[in-house]
Amino acid sequence: MKFTDADKELIDDITAQFEADQAAAKPVIDPKDIPSRHDLITPEWLSAILCKDHPGTRVTGYTLDEINDGTSNRRRIFIEYNAAGQDAGLPATVFAKGSQDLINRIVYGILGTAEVETTFYTLLRDQIDIEAPRAHHAAFDRESGKSIILLRDMKDSVSFCDYDTEMTFDRAAGQLRLLARLHSTFHRGDRMMAIAGKMRTWPQHWSNILRLGMEEFSNKGFIAAESVIPHRLFSQYDKIWPATMKAVEQHFQLPQTVIHGDVHLKNWYVTNEGQMGLSDWQGPTFGHWSRDIAYAMCAALKVEDRRAWEAELLGIYVEAMREGGVEMPPMDKVLTLFRRQLFTALAYWTVTLRHPPTMPDMQPEDATVEFIKRIAHAIDDHEALNSVVWN
Repeated sequence: MKFTDADKELIDDITAQFEADQAAAKPVIDPKDIPSRHDLITPEWLSAILCKDHPGTRVTGYTLDEINDGTSNRRRIFIEYNAAGQDAGLPATVFAKGSQDLINRIVYGILGTAEVETTFYTLLRDQIDIEAPRAHHAAFDRESGKSIILLRDMKDSVSFCDYDTEMTFDRAAGQLRLLARLHSTFHRGDRMMAIAGKMRTWPQHWSNILRLGMEEFSNKGFIAAESVIPHRLFSQYDKIWPATMKAVEQHFQLPQTVIHGDVHLKNWYVTNEGQMGLSDWQGPTFGHWSRDIAYAMCAALKVEDRRAWEAELLGIYVEAMREGGVEMPPMDKVLTLFRRQLFTALAYWTVTLRHPPTMPDMQPEDATVEFIKRIAHAIDDHEALNSVVWN
């Protein structure tokens, strides 16, 4: 893997700041400060965030749940209040996520994901009528890559999906209707102008991922997953990465909106009322809607279900977008766009199977292999390599 001089300088800067941060780490009290570790959070810090709108209330103590690390460092926090806080019904738990380990800060620093997620919760979340988490607090430091987000704990009100979660037709349709509300909200020029400069484009985000070794290790993951990739597709290995890059380039010519970008099934949840919700807002960018719908549908559904429901689900999405005021292309064009965007979805999981040393171990192998299987079969079913514009 070859880093540019600028990348090496950024990594060196983040590493130096991480080491200095660890040496000087101390409990945080001011809510403007970002804790270096979850155990450096104090009742005073939590009080300033959770009790600010409730005079007389305060946090008296807290307990940390077990560590849950991946692309971010995550802990549930159980909170104790004084009598006034208990009477006010303040949250008994919050879910904290941030970038505390060095590798997480390097990834956040290169990809800019901490800034994007903070922007989502502080600027975008209230503009979108969708089922998605809400935050009590979100902050990041651009230079160090350090961040903290306190999310409303949804443990008792939702069930988070896994790769083997049963996906009915209605649940899949709920996913596409949610994405249509997201995409149509920001498809308007005034909404886009209001957040211009706050997020990267999808091609810019992809360019940052390439700096982490995406091409080399995605190719390694593709080869390692041969047993679940259709033979016809595997035999065209040399065309996969060029098609992936062409899929990214398509976003330069297509209308843009806000896309989630990482809509695999494990980022979805089902509310107790049966509604689909979408979490993990580290990667929204300005891009074309086809990236999200291709990725969401083909990662969520078993191969046979996707084959049976695909046409009807695409029709549901198109109708929902039109209801949101978006002029949509005819269905044959929608299907072409859908086919082309499958390649970057596949790359997200082949690189997860054989991730570079610059990325943390993000997902268990059974989930990773299943998602590769589902997306690869969609590419093969649609003969998507034939849909790529090569010139």
